Amino acid sequence: MNQNYDFKNIETKWQNEWLKNKLFEVNEDSSKQKFYCLEMFPYPSGRIHMGHVRNYAIGDVIARYKRMKGLKVLHPMGWDAFGLPAENAAIKHGVHPAKWTYENIDYMKNQLIKLGLSYDWRREVTTCSPEYYKWNQWIFLKLYERGLAYRKSSFVNWCPSCATVLANEQVIDGACWRCETQVEQKELEQWFLKITAYAEELLKDCDRLTGWPEKVLTMQRNWIGKSEGVEVDFPIEGLNEALRIFTTRPDTIFGVTFMCLSPEHPLADRLCEDKEALRRIRQLQREPEIKEGIFTGKYAINPLNGERVPIWIANFVLMEYGTGAIMSVPAHDQRDFEFAVRYGIPIKVVIKPKDSELSEPLNEAFEDEGVMVNSGEFSGLPSSEGKKAVADYIEKKGLGKKTINYRLRDWGISRQRYWGTPIPIIYCEKCGIVPVPEKDLPVILPENISLTGKGESPLKYVEEFYKTKCPRCGKEARRETDTMDTFVDSSWYFVRYCSLQNEDAFHKEKIKYWMPVDQYIGGIEHAVLHLLYARFFTKVLRDIGIVPFDEPFERLLTQGMVCMESYRCPEHDYLFPKEVKDGKCIHCGSSVTVGRVEKMSKSKKNIIDPDEMIEQYGTDTVRVFTLFAAPPEKDLEWSSQGVEGAHRFLKRVYALIFKHNKWIREIHISESEASSIGMTEEGHAEPAFYCHSEPKRSESEESPISPIISLIHRTIKRVTLDIEKEYQFNTAIARLMEFVNEVYGYEPKTEEERKVFKFAIRNFLILLSPFAPHIAEELWREIGEEGFILNEPWPTYDEALAREQMIELVVQINGKVRSKIMIPQGMSDEEIVKIALDDEKVKQWVNGKEILKVIPVKGKLVNIVVAN
Repeated sequence: MNQNYDFKNIETKWQNEWLKNKLFEVNEDSSKQKFYCLEMFPYPSGRIHMGHVRNYAIGDVIARYKRMKGLKVLHPMGWDAFGLPAENAAIKHGVHPAKWTYENIDYMKNQLIKLGLSYDWRREVTTCSPEYYKWNQWIFLKLYERGLAYRKSSFVNWCPSCATVLANEQVIDGACWRCETQVEQKELEQWFLKITAYAEELLKDCDRLTGWPEKVLTMQRNWIGKSEGVEVDFPIEGLNEALRIFTTRPDTIFGVTFMCLSPEHPLADRLCEDKEALRRIRQLQREPEIKEGIFTGKYAINPLNGERVPIWIANFVLMEYGTGAIMSVPAHDQRDFEFAVRYGIPIKVVIKPKDSELSEPLNEAFEDEGVMVNSGEFSGLPSSEGKKAVADYIEKKGLGKKTINYRLRDWGISRQRYWGTPIPIIYCEKCGIVPVPEKDLPVILPENISLTGKGESPLKYVEEFYKTKCPRCGKEARRETDTMDTFVDSSWYFVRYCSLQNEDAFHKEKIKYWMPVDQYIGGIEHAVLHLLYARFFTKVLRDIGIVPFDEPFERLLTQGMVCMESYRCPEHDYLFPKEVKDGKCIHCGSSVTVGRVEKMSKSKKNIIDPDEMIEQYGTDTVRVFTLFAAPPEKDLEWSSQGVEGAHRFLKRVYALIFKHNKWIREIHISESEASSIGMTEEGHAEPAFYCHSEPKRSESEESPISPIISLIHRTIKRVTLDIEKEYQFNTAIARLMEFVNEVYGYEPKTEEERKVFKFAIRNFLILLSPFAPHIAEELWREIGEEGFILNEPWPTYDEALAREQMIELVVQINGKVRSKIMIPQGMSDEEIVKIALDDEKVKQWVNGKEILKVIPVKGKLVNIVVAN
């Protein structure tokens, strides 16, 4: 055994051994319980970043742990390979998107292998391969057959920078989710998927997802946005038309003083003569801080009181919400109030507080419940009762109907780009819209393509692609040249993993065995994008008989971001960390401004290259640091000192084994001996923690074996519970560090002491292996064990042996003993201080006094200094 921890050779050695022995390959076994662990697959951008490392390390610990617990673990990986970056790279560098993508995949795959991740690479999927996107097209055809895929002309979200359409969910605060360019409205023929057909089920089933973070469920519920109300028709004066509105506040209908239409509303062009102003309003769509409108010069009639109501077009009314037209009641809606004040529109109070009057003119809208006034026969009703009474009246008089509305709108999937799945539709002058027959799938992307990134889909200019024959009549026809939104690719990939690459994508028996995913891991930024779409696709696949379940993911873990402070030079703007030395820019010597800690990003150069970290410290160190620095769901602040600390820990583990290497390999512990260590001759846990075969000692002589037995059982218990309870890997690693600190100076002398020590070390290495698998495998062999440590069962603990040993904690206040508390041995200083401050006796002495200092001493004493 080498004296020095040669992590480079160790990690390369075991990565090769794992692959050679196909250690991570898994097949179905109906006699065993399964566990499907999945991290969101990456876009092959070229290199993995620290966010990837953290995400995949979390998943790998779970997968390794569950395997050692005896479960059949499916842990696959693939590539979300279609998308704009590849096309943009092709335009910029003059390389084909396929070449750029596959080269990136090769590089990133090697990076993932270097991280020691336990993936079954036989199941690897690449969404830009025809073998994969054939099934995107197949699913589309099934949606089309069921009326869930349709084409219509509509105003869509257009990103001028990406030169493509965006789904509603891809517009964040009026900007493109990818490039942050302000989104425009553009009228195009588009393909939509009818996700609204599943709105109620998607909403209802949120209640079943007990393993999901509540924050994500809240975001989905809000996005689906169910609301109960009334649809009412407001006739347009002088036209045989009516504006249909939806309102959840029928109790305020007598207070309507103007109507607002979305700029995208079908009647907008007819009612508004100022086309230039209308165009400007359309460009201001989705600007939440700007409220602009145009008075059309036309009026609607309030059907309940006959009043003429001016019709405006306003940028804040979106066509996808409700009917695209709203009744505006400025006295009782703050947005309407601000609009009315700006444009001098009357404000009419129809709800007043229960026990007072509103002072007019109003300074803001009164949006609370109250009593109806100025509302004809409904005046005097509590507004909560008025909602039902007015709704009943509207239905009775045939003026409208009660209805349920959803904020959710159908998913527009047409994209005017090349690098995506071709939509399998043919247009024939005689037959109209004709789906591509299943036998002709996949519709292959042509390789001979000219990319500009401007305007329409480049496939429109590739004759060998768009020119075809109608499969019905055989006449000349043309193909659809838009491609699918790349979120289609990721809406079902987790099902594809259940079968091997050369097998049917929808092998029902294998899907039934592996699905649903037991633990899914990925960023919260996908809460109403990928996660909602994946739920929708799963329900569709269920309804066409492919999957026998309703939801794809049992548990969801949304890991926190990896964050770091940024550095800025007055001459060179943002700097990479390695460009800063002693607070100075290495290029010009200027003093560097240190920015706040925030998400790592290329634009601010506050990033750390995983390859550089692995080269300097090793994969196991990087894994241990990312898992130890914060709980998985919290943001992680990068710390060079923290990385060095993780490396010192692993070097200390290595040194511990090296220290005992001369004898530890020769110690062999049989299964019967292992199970009897720490037990009495009757097979029960010995309260004093003595090994039954340990030589008798005098009462005054402490056994060196007892504390070791107790320590390893406590460590097994703590690590196991930390993993089982919300995946608290940071505290699990802390337990392992405590174990090493406790045993590092121990020198076993007798044969029995050495057996107990090896028993402890053997179990410690198993506990360490999910977090730092390479060093654990190496040291497993160095202590004389055979086989792979990953194939070992997870150790169990005995409750009696794992019981915390109690010690007396003395609490002093200004140097005088004021309390004594029994606490478990081995608690941290932070835990001890909290216990001391929570003690009732201590509270009596410090109550009302300023605490100047709290000083813990060697885990047995706390001195509290208070002002006199």
